Formats: sequence, structure tokens, C-alpha cells
Amino acid sequence: MKLVSTSLIACLFAALLAPMAAQAAGEAAPAKVAKPDLVRGEASYTAVCVACHAADGNSAIPVNPKLSQQHPEYLVKQLQEFKAGKRKNPVMQGFAAALSDEDMKNIAYWVTSKKAKAGFAKDKELVTLGERIYRGGISDRQVPACAGCHSPNGAGIPSQYPRLGGQHAEYTASQLTAFRDGVRGNSLQMTQVAAKLNDKEIRAVADYIAGLR
Repeated sequence: MKLVSTSLIACLFAALLAPMAAQAAGEAAPAKVAKPDLVRGEASYTAVCVACHAADGNSAIPVNPKLSQQHPEYLVKQLQEFKAGKRKNPVMQGFAAALSDEDMKNIAYWVTSKKAKAGFAKDKELVTLGERIYRGGISDRQVPACAGCHSPNGAGIPSQYPRLGGQHAEYTASQLTAFRDGVRGNSLQMTQVAAKLNDKEIRAVADYIAGLR
């Protein structure tokens, strides 16, 4: 009888310990998150992106954005939305369609490791208006200051808001216009802001942003 009792107690003890051991094992070995492969990222970027965005991400074509030093999370999100058709652009949708999520991550982290070249404002008559909107918004139309989300120097906030400083004025103006006119619909927040801006204000704030550093 004593032997049976001892065996029974041992079985019960083992049964109680089993879930705890399994839980501990699970906690000790969390799922690994693959790090971006910058070598593959450079290779993919060179094959797919160089013609429009330059070898180091500092596009020399005003209608194509600079990508260097952009937040990688933002770039991955945009590539995914081009691929899914949520952000409309036939050229970018075609390129993004050929990329896996891993490719996108590798490219994004590689190009954001490259230093952005400074830009400059061109229109002296508009830059004062642009600065006023960027730093203070337009209170009577409930337009918030751009600096609130994109920071005073245009560096943005990683994982939330993109870097703007030094971006081509032509590109920034085209995107603000696209948000305002409903052509670009992948950010409700930007659609609501741009909807309250006229053409002159868009040109002004875009030109000011180009000179931020």
C-alpha cells in the first residue's frame, strides 16, 4: 500500500510540474525576429531602385523622393501599401509586386543607413509663409503645425511619422496635393490636413521643408 501511495504522489507531482516546465521552455525560447540583411538589401536596391532614387538614396530627380535616412518602418509600410494597391502608383506598384516582405525590410534598412544630402528652399517670397505653416499651422482653419508630428527640423518620429527635412519641394508638393485631392489615400490624418490647404500654401510649406536640416 505504501508503494502504491508513493507512486501515486509521484505521478501527481509530475503532472503538476509538466505545464510549468512547458511554459518555462516557451518563455526561454521566444520566436526569433530576423535581422535585416544589409548586403542583400544593397543588392536588391541596386537592382530595383537605383535608376529613380540614385545609388545612395539621394534622388537627383525632383519628382522622385530622397530615401536616405528615412525611417525604415515608414519605407516598409509604403512598399507594402504600393504592393497591395492601397497607395496608388503604377510604377511603384510594379516594382513592389516583385518584392517579398523580407526584401522590403532589407532594402529599407540599407537605404536608411545612407546619409541624406541637405536640400534648400528656392522661393524667397514663399518661404516665410511656409515656415509659419510648418511651425505654427493655420489656427483659423484648424491646420496643425507640421512640426508637431515631423519635428522642428523635419527629422520625423521613427515608426510613426516620416522624415521630411531636405526632401525635394516638387515631391512634397505633389504628395500634399495628392492627399488633398483624394489621389493618395493611405493616410487619413494627412488627407484631413491637406484638405485645408490651397495651392500657394502647399508650395510654400513644401519649399520650406526642402531647406530644413
